Amino acid sequence: MSLQRVSIMNICALVIHLFVAQCLGSQSNSPSVNHLTNWASTHPNDTTTFATTANGILYPSLSASQAIGINGHILLQDMFLLEKTQSFNRERIPERVVHAKGAGAFGFFQVNQNIAHITKAKFLQPDQKTRVAVRFSTVGGELGSSDTWVDPKGFAVKFYTTEGIHDLVGNNIQVFPIRDPMLFSDINRSRKRNAQTHLRDPTEWWDFVTLRPETTLHTLHLFSDMGTPRSFRGMDGAGVHTFKMVNSSESPVYVKFHWKTKQKKGYFTPQESANMAGINADVLLQDLYDAIELKEYPSWDLFIQVMTFDQAKKHPQNPFDITTFWRPEEYPLIPVGTMTLNENPKDYFSQVEQLAFSPSRMVPGIEPSPDRMLHSRIFSYPDAQMYRLGVNSHQIPVNKCPFAITGTYQRDGAMNVGSNGDGGPNYYPNSFHGVRQAIGVNTKFSVSGDVDRVDTGNEDNFSMAVKYLKLDVDTEERKRIYDNIADFLGKADKSVQDRFLTNNAYPVSQEFGDGMKDALERRRKMK
Repeated sequence: MSLQRVSIMNICALVIHLFVAQCLGSQSNSPSVNHLTNWASTHPNDTTTFATTANGILYPSLSASQAIGINGHILLQDMFLLEKTQSFNRERIPERVVHAKGAGAFGFFQVNQNIAHITKAKFLQPDQKTRVAVRFSTVGGELGSSDTWVDPKGFAVKFYTTEGIHDLVGNNIQVFPIRDPMLFSDINRSRKRNAQTHLRDPTEWWDFVTLRPETTLHTLHLFSDMGTPRSFRGMDGAGVHTFKMVNSSESPVYVKFHWKTKQKKGYFTPQESANMAGINADVLLQDLYDAIELKEYPSWDLFIQVMTFDQAKKHPQNPFDITTFWRPEEYPLIPVGTMTLNENPKDYFSQVEQLAFSPSRMVPGIEPSPDRMLHSRIFSYPDAQMYRLGVNSHQIPVNKCPFAITGTYQRDGAMNVGSNGDGGPNYYPNSFHGVRQAIGVNTKFSVSGDVDRVDTGNEDNFSMAVKYLKLDVDTEERKRIYDNIADFLGKADKSVQDRFLTNNAYPVSQEFGDGMKDALERRRKMK
């Protein structure tokens, strides 16, 4: 081994050492690291409080089972041991099939602009203040995965409004990799573990990407700087879908939602991201928790883009295709209000793991558009929650709106702990003062067309990618996109790498194709 190579390796080792020291240096002052000490300081030892079973019976011992003598058999009558074991065996519930790992917080959303001419939604009227719950997440990894993997990040907001729950379920990337929900399960399986080896398989992911070039624009976003944010606090968000807003005069327009962080943005390099995964896999979760505990409350401004129905008819692309986005120079960002997070969860499981979002939850004044992926998620999200949390998951306190009166004909089901109709009629119509049907809630709309199955994979997959590379990223970030893609694509089968150049890169532009080809060749020479 040459002296020059040894020197380079030593320099790299020193850089990594300094990076690790920087990351761990503030741990002693971390509220999350010192949580139990802080908790004990605010909860004095109570000599009159003793451990009980879930039903309130005092434990005779917290450390010894009931047995025959010192070395004899355990007795099956030891209900305390049985309850403790049974409870532990059932602690885990199914994790989310996507967005499994996440961080949560609570706060408020304050409207500071007037968009009453756009929507009649009460929580978006001037000066309204609404309590919110927010969950940030990674998409492809399991509960124990690293926050710093190159991965889209979830950005979901639950508004507890006087008209009921409104959920805005988005990501930090404003586009999605597919436009037909029939492929949703497939693309997510390709990002997860190989069915036989149970290892992450880059060939699977890139095989899908190269066979469905509609993924190209999302791939460029994912492997830009935004794929590895240094914190959830410094991350923008987007509702991704197109929605319809209706005002008090029942005049509709199409809208998109955007969150813009008020914190400093920062991104990990691929090497930093890989190193941090081994140092502190929970770094983004910890950063959010610590900031709120230290009263460094993060905030985001909410903006909307508005498109009239006439503009939608003339739009060069399908305006409801979420593999594309609306250019801000054509559809400017309109400010709405500010969200501030100032409260950490008291218990992660009950307030974050059981926190459930769905795009189907829309208050009057906000409605679905012809967005196909939105239509599918309107079904799939509540359905997944019924499997994961049960049919009455809406009764879990964190999912229940305390400010709206709920009247429903839904009854019974596992873990129904509500009033269950309070003895009233469980059918409609009825003559006995059951809840009535509201008047004037629905907005009329017309649809027409032939029913068919049309594969939309070969629609315009590249024109937006051209504009994105030209208008939204500078020369240095463009080089990082080349290198970031090459680093991950280079782990896939050679035939898939070649197909990426043919199906994804060169159709964008000669420059992008050549840049990707050079980056892949550089990576091969380094091996």
